Amino acid sequence: MTDGNRGPEKIADILGRLFTSRGWGRKNDRLRLEGAWAEAVGPELVKDTRVGGIRRGVLEVEVKNAILIQELTQYHKRGLLGKLRKLLPGVTLTDLKFRAGVW
Repeated sequence: MTDGNRGPEKIADILGRLFTSRGWGRKNDRLRLEGAWAEAVGPELVKDTRVGGIRRGVLEVEVKNAILIQELTQYHKRGLLGKLRKLLPGVTLTDLKFRAGVW
């Protein structure tokens, strides 16, 4: 598509709009976030947790039981936050919030 003032559009701009309209960018962001969480928490704990999403810099994580929520909050939160910041450059993470989840 051309505009009398700009000339032809860049393919990157066209693809960016296509990805946004189809939601592909969000899916890719979600996969990146889930992958980083899995790497940070490790294979032992990943099966009992699930990434909820990031809201205002806070990563929300659903956890299968209250005992694990307490363990993650008291003993692993700071280390996990540091790992995630390294694994997700360009993503602002200020805190982790753990809540009970059922799946």
